[in-house]
Amino acid sequence: MSSWRWAIAVLLFLSTVINYVDRQTLSVLAPSLTKELGISDQQYANILTAFLVAYTVMYAGSGFLVDRWGTRFSLGSFMVWWSAANSLHAFVQGAWSLGAFRFLLGAGESGNFMAAFKGVSEWYAPKDRAFIHGMIQAGASVGAVVAPPVVTLLALHYGWRMAFVATGALGLVWLIPWILVTRHAEALPLPAGPRRRWTEMLRYRQTWGLLAARFLSDPVWWFYLFWLPKYLVDQRGFTVAEMGMLAWMPYLTADAGSLAGGWLSGQLVRRGWSPVEARLRWMLPFAALMPLSMAVGFVESRTVALALICVVTFAHMGWKTNQATLTNDIYPREVVGVVSGLLAFGNGLGGTIFTALTGWMVVQFSYASVFVLMGLLHPVSYLLVRWLVRTPLQTTQSLHP
Repeated sequence: MSSWRWAIAVLLFLSTVINYVDRQTLSVLAPSLTKELGISDQQYANILTAFLVAYTVMYAGSGFLVDRWGTRFSLGSFMVWWSAANSLHAFVQGAWSLGAFRFLLGAGESGNFMAAFKGVSEWYAPKDRAFIHGMIQAGASVGAVVAPPVVTLLALHYGWRMAFVATGALGLVWLIPWILVTRHAEALPLPAGPRRRWTEMLRYRQTWGLLAARFLSDPVWWFYLFWLPKYLVDQRGFTVAEMGMLAWMPYLTADAGSLAGGWLSGQLVRRGWSPVEARLRWMLPFAALMPLSMAVGFVESRTVALALICVVTFAHMGWKTNQATLTNDIYPREVVGVVSGLLAFGNGLGGTIFTALTGWMVVQFSYASVFVLMGLLHPVSYLLVRWLVRTPLQTTQSLHP
């Protein structure tokens, strides 16, 4: 790849890091913020729901805007929107204003991934796409790891209101190199194919296969993101301090899985494999590793349990990187944004349903039952993808209703 394409890849990675730092700022500050403003647990839950509703609904909306505006302008616009919304949190006076600003944040943040996915189609050849997707996915895990210490340090020195302002300003700093680099890289986009209506994509079995796979497999990541700290403390006897020292490990292995998954399938493309077959080739072993999750709830050693979780998060992100790249391999560039949005809506819907199901299963049964369920979702997803997303699909003309 040229130096400009590497520069764009780094900026896409950093935009995702900033995206996760901004969304995690409230989570880190919630104990002191809710106490100071007198926000109850129920009100706080409603505030989180406001973010999730806007975030999920805007998947499709932001994908449409990305296809209309292009990657350069749309990602810059989304960054300004959510950075401003995050900074506005400094002015909250109660639950209603916090919920409103949280809604605005969610409306802007989902556009990051739609624009990044479109950029992968615009600027990168099939042999490089999966690795760039891996960098983008790794940015999410890095942001989740970086946010707690950075936000806590800012709050301790300058107060929680200024912490929102500071994290919001990160996006505006990022915007400067983004404008400069993409201006020089305007000649880089690869030639586009014939324009096709995005609604036509709903006719194809590939769309429904990928949508079903996202619906089933993506909730595994939400489970480990939302429930892991609580599980380690409540069920495995970790102290809060121990949890804080060790809970980052599964996210680090997730980063490794993102990069490894993209690199491995990219190597097959370089050897002459069709892009779709290369992604599916590596999705299989990653899916085969996921049933190790079923042992987590039954092993006695908490060290072994944590090691198994690390393997599972590695495998999941290796799977997810290749699954996301399939969108770029299958669909014409002109509709990648909106198709990514439709597929991501399946992610949000599955995450919402399975998160509620997780709570019910923990109460009615145990965490062990949840780990068993999470170990089965990827193999089922792989069978659906293999059945509906048939190869070879090297060109858009090979799509079949």
